[in-house]
Amino acid sequence: MLLRAITPQDWDAILQIQAECYSQLDPEPLHVLQSKWQVSPQSCFVFEVNNAVVGYCLAHPWTVNIPPALYEPITHLPKANTLYLHDIAISAKAQGLGAGTKALTRLKLLADRYNLDSLSLVAVQGADSYWLKMGFKPQTIDKCLGSYTNDAMYMIYNINRRDK
Repeated sequence: MLLRAITPQDWDAILQIQAECYSQLDPEPLHVLQSKWQVSPQSCFVFEVNNAVVGYCLAHPWTVNIPPALYEPITHLPKANTLYLHDIAISAKAQGLGAGTKALTRLKLLADRYNLDSLSLVAVQGADSYWLKMGFKPQTIDKCLGSYTNDAMYMIYNINRRDK
């Protein structure tokens, strides 16, 4: 499995994978998804198997405990202290190939390179059990997660940095 930068030609596949993976959410519009890539292309990538896009990751630097709302484009990055995993989606045909672990390894390295203290995300559709296994911890925040699913859970993975 190859992890590579997103190209403009990948967006049709990304939209198809989003529709496949999220049954409890309305799909985010293309311009909203692309906004994450436009503000932080180095932390957005696709998973490729046999020259076909089978998954994607959209992540960007952000402020801890204040996840961005769904359906709103990101126009600029705030003073960041976390790498926010907006979306990691893997097609059913690529499940079990280790894509999540590979993505998490890449994202940890990026967060360390950017001197960010954590990775953060909002788990939906029961994905919190997966993220718990990957080392993320639930965190209570003041921000309403109403634009997400009813089971939405904000989660943090603290980066153990040498300079702390």
